[in-house]
Amino acid sequence: MTEFKEMRRKRQQLSEEETADLLRHATSGVLSLLDCNGYPYGVPISYAYAKNKLYFHSATNGHKIDAIHCADKASFTIICKDDVHPETFTTQFRSVICFGRVRIVDDTDERIHALRLLGERYNPGNEQAIDEEIKKSGSHAAVIEFDIEHITGKEGIELTRMRNGKQQS
Repeated sequence: MTEFKEMRRKRQQLSEEETADLLRHATSGVLSLLDCNGYPYGVPISYAYAKNKLYFHSATNGHKIDAIHCADKASFTIICKDDVHPETFTTQFRSVICFGRVRIVDDTDERIHALRLLGERYNPGNEQAIDEEIKKSGSHAAVIEFDIEHITGKEGIELTRMRNGKQQS
């Protein structure tokens, strides 16, 4: 298994539960891949998160799919809070970065499971509409699974101080 660097500013690191909570509530992020020409490729994308995995849907061909076929290592980043404070030259932020491996899901049951997760994520409580959408376009969509190997959440120091009841200096 790959060794990942520890976060340098550990006091800004969020707990595992806080990090997972941010992933459960954010609605999009940037999936970063390495394309076949060796260039980084970052694409904004919606996702579903379950059991230490992220799921995405995609067209069945294109830059993203080509990149996944070339290299399976990836990162995924979300920014949940991004409040710029120009007077203090800072940003109050919360973010998460995941590192792991991606693959195109081929198994029909896995695909349907992932598509249901995505459907429930963005159209909660409407199983009939989700089933109809999967039936209509599920066979024309690629499903990508991101197996998380390493994850960290971080927040701006000002937010850390506020959560710990300390005044900003």
